[in-house]
Amino acid sequence: MAYEEVTALLGGWPGFTVREVEREPGGTRSGAPQITILLAAVPGTQRYCSRCGRATKQIHDVTERRIRELPILDAETWLLVPLARVACPTCGPTIEGLPWLDRYARMTRRFAESVARLAQVLPIKQVANWFGLSWDTVQAIDQSALEARLGPVDLTGVRRLVIDEFAIQKGHRYATVVAEPDTRRVLWVGRGRGREDVRPFFEALGPEGCSEIEAVAMDMSEAFEAETRAQCPQAAIVYDLFHVVAKFGREVIDRVRVDETNRIARAAGPGGTRDRRRVIKGVRWLLLRNAGNLKREERIRLKEVLAMNRRLWVVYVLKDMLKQLWRYRYSGAAERAWRQWYGWAVRSRIPALTTFARKLRPKLPGILSHCRYPLHTSVLEGINNKIKVLKRMAYGFRNDTYFFLKIRAAFPGNT
Repeated sequence: MAYEEVTALLGGWPGFTVREVEREPGGTRSGAPQITILLAAVPGTQRYCSRCGRATKQIHDVTERRIRELPILDAETWLLVPLARVACPTCGPTIEGLPWLDRYARMTRRFAESVARLAQVLPIKQVANWFGLSWDTVQAIDQSALEARLGPVDLTGVRRLVIDEFAIQKGHRYATVVAEPDTRRVLWVGRGRGREDVRPFFEALGPEGCSEIEAVAMDMSEAFEAETRAQCPQAAIVYDLFHVVAKFGREVIDRVRVDETNRIARAAGPGGTRDRRRVIKGVRWLLLRNAGNLKREERIRLKEVLAMNRRLWVVYVLKDMLKQLWRYRYSGAAERAWRQWYGWAVRSRIPALTTFARKLRPKLPGILSHCRYPLHTSVLEGINNKIKVLKRMAYGFRNDTYFFLKIRAAFPGNT
């Protein structure tokens, strides 16, 4: 097979023919050989304006451009291309348009596509080292490919939403992610977690789209709830079980455990019963974890601790009862269970538990909404874990727009 036939089989460079090939052993920084292919324009080839696409045969002048091409047999490959500036009747002198080269580009389209494909599975730094490119060049190529592939988000037909936050950087810097729970599709990502930070999503959704939202699952964030009620007043707010129980653990169980530990220490006095205090102090995770996830020896230890201290036993039992509210599918039964739980919490005379119950009482509609819309943010918890993996792979992202595109690409949604 002739060289021209091999070139044509691989795609070639339409409008040009190979004039000469130069090879330099060890011509690159990595020591790999370098190949330079000198191209020549095919006489009589139709030229096109790169701006308007109009065909013309008038040539203003010709300049040579050095262009990066895909490696050939592991050799870094370059093209020396004589590019014409055509005299377009509409646009004036402008560079000719080629199907295999973007305007002003210094690499062929197939080379850029190869870089973008590899960037989908490898960190940018490794892709840059592999091709001998800069970090910024690889990031720009991948971002351009993601924008072309993903396009604008289609928000038509969205009925239910889940909203949550995730840490984007150290120092309590957060971003907000909005997803569709039925398809696990990420709809929007934005920096910040305040009310004004999530507002651009509802603006993109538009008044018509906001009016079609039926339910929104979230944690008990005042900012998320206030903006959702302002933009989608007809939507039901659904509070997530995980966040409510986690808040109960922080504000009630941890507080009661610390108070009881200090109370026992004060009652014992110097040289008193340190063993009992040490047992209660080291039982935090046993109190917070689900009983079904405990090992046999852990269950025995937990039982001994609860039998030893009445207040810890009360808050532990009420924690399990609180979780049961999310298992109801009839709001009337859930409300009766809530009244029973609230009565026990208030009569317990445990300050932390009483305070938590009274703060939770105004949030009851968001808990009862789960009966009609059994939504939760566990979908976003899985997404947030994948986001952490993306950040670790890239050793962080310098560009928010690019980072958010990578998140959207990782969660395109299930049909």
